[in-house]
Amino acid sequence: MSEARHFVLAAGGTGGHMVPAAALAAELIRRGHSVALVSDARGVRFPGLFDGIETHIVPAAPLKGGPLGWARAGRSMLAGRRMAIRLFKERRPAAVVGFGGYPALPALLGAFALRVPTAVHEQNAVLGRVNRLVASRVTAIATSYARVERLSRALEGKTRLVGNPVREAIAELRQRPYPLLEEDGIFRILVTGGSQGASVLSQVVPDGLALLPISFRRRMQVTHQARPEDIDAVRAKYADLQIAAELATYLPDMPEQLAWAHLVIARAGASTIAELTCAGRPAILVPLPAATDDHQTANAREMTDVGGARTIAQRAFTPVELAKQMQKLGLDPQALENAAGRARTLGRPDAARDLADLVEMLDAPYSGLPDGRVAPAQPKAAFA
Repeated sequence: MSEARHFVLAAGGTGGHMVPAAALAAELIRRGHSVALVSDARGVRFPGLFDGIETHIVPAAPLKGGPLGWARAGRSMLAGRRMAIRLFKERRPAAVVGFGGYPALPALLGAFALRVPTAVHEQNAVLGRVNRLVASRVTAIATSYARVERLSRALEGKTRLVGNPVREAIAELRQRPYPLLEEDGIFRILVTGGSQGASVLSQVVPDGLALLPISFRRRMQVTHQARPEDIDAVRAKYADLQIAAELATYLPDMPEQLAWAHLVIARAGASTIAELTCAGRPAILVPLPAATDDHQTANAREMTDVGGARTIAQRAFTPVELAKQMQKLGLDPQALENAAGRARTLGRPDAARDLADLVEMLDAPYSGLPDGRVAPAQPKAAFA
């Protein structure tokens, strides 16, 4: 076991940033290190992710709203940077790791000021705005995809492909086979819009499933995560259509739901893709069109290209189109199993381990990266 050290993880307040940060935290703690989280008020609201972990909420705001909004964001970021510097002088972290999102920026700026070694992890197939801002200054960049748009080729020397860390319970699904699907057996469908939910799935999926042959509809068991404002209407729609469905606004047992799913209908967020490929589950993906730089479409590309998923742009996502894709994929057990196997080839169940290996090396001058390349040295933290 390596020498025990203290690491700070800085992440924005969405599940896409918080889930991989939590997975890394669990791995570092397992290795005997201590971990603190720096985030905003949104980041601490996810139940169970950071229980028992030292947490600090720093001021931060997105750069939007015109000149006045930019000025407010700038003041907030500077206040967060000052708070981070005070925290780092007190706690003396070995390294600070950012996971994107504007709440990560003040912590990284504080680390730069004190010359604390840093890394960023990019979950998406497009380098996020905050990570783009700091990419040239950090010690190392960890990516989830072999191809990441907006990542300068000049930074390849300090870039390492590790994958997107998932929770241990998700990683363990890799040891479980794709659930047996018999010709007349139950067909389980999981519908999820990620941590934010997705109203378009609630609007389209029930009507799309209703267009399938009645013999197939009678076999379906749907688990549908819906937004709070949609759930009652969606529950009534499934009841009217006589489709067996369980609904919830949050799925605390997501690993078990994924384990039993024959098909997943979902957004294409980074954590969703990582979980699907780790577990090996076929999917119909509907990327969020408003995602920054259309990164969800980029996220879905690799899984779709290998045949593990079908992607439907939201503008084309209608009940008729969903039913058509379901009949191409969902009515043939062998086709589904083949798609599951292709999705599985992209899984990186050891992403948390590989990222932890990289993080542990950050405070060692001229550390060799896991693939044999050399990270640029940084001076030890100046905590005076």
